[in-house]
Amino acid sequence: MGAKVTASHTTAFASYNNAYAFKLLSFLRRTELNFIANPLINITLQGRTDTYPKRRGITRVKELWQQGQNVSLGHDCVQDPWYSLGTGNMLDVANMAVHVCQMTGTTEIDACYDMVTWNGAKTLHLGDRYGIEVGNPANLIVLDAESKYDAIRRRATVRYVISQGNLLVQTEPPKVDWN
Repeated sequence: MGAKVTASHTTAFASYNNAYAFKLLSFLRRTELNFIANPLINITLQGRTDTYPKRRGITRVKELWQQGQNVSLGHDCVQDPWYSLGTGNMLDVANMAVHVCQMTGTTEIDACYDMVTWNGAKTLHLGDRYGIEVGNPANLIVLDAESKYDAIRRRATVRYVISQGNLLVQTEPPKVDWN
C-alpha cells in the first residue's frame, strides 16, 4: 500500500539497538511509508518513568529523513490531559525537533521546516492542491521571517492568516528598541 500508509509516533524505534534499527531502516527504505513524529508530546511522555539514562522517546527522525523517507512532524496534543502546554504552533514543533533530533545543521533545520509544511502535505496526499499556485485553495499563513532557519530560530510571528482567499487575521510583529 506504500504511500497510503502512515506510521505515527513510532516511539519504540527510538529504543531499538542499532543492529535492529539499521535492519529495519533497510526494510523501510524499500517502502513509501510516511512517518509522523510528534516531538513535543513524545519527548514529554516517552521514558518518563525511566531511571537514568532516560530514553528520549522520539523516533529516529534524522535517520529516516537521511534515507529519503517522507517524515512529517505533528502536534497531536493541544491543551489536553497528556500535554497541557500545546498551542498548535507548528514552529514550536519544528524547533523542538531541531533540538531533540539533533538536526542543527542548516540543511537539517530547513528539513525540519519542510516536515511541518511540504512533507505534511505529502502525507495528507494534497498533491497539486498544496502551495501557492493559480487554482489552488488560498489557505496560507505569512510569517515575519527571512528564511526557514529564521522562522524556526525566532518562532516567527504569523503576520497574516488567509483562508479560501480571505484575510482572517493580521498581526503586527513586536517592535524591539535597543538602548
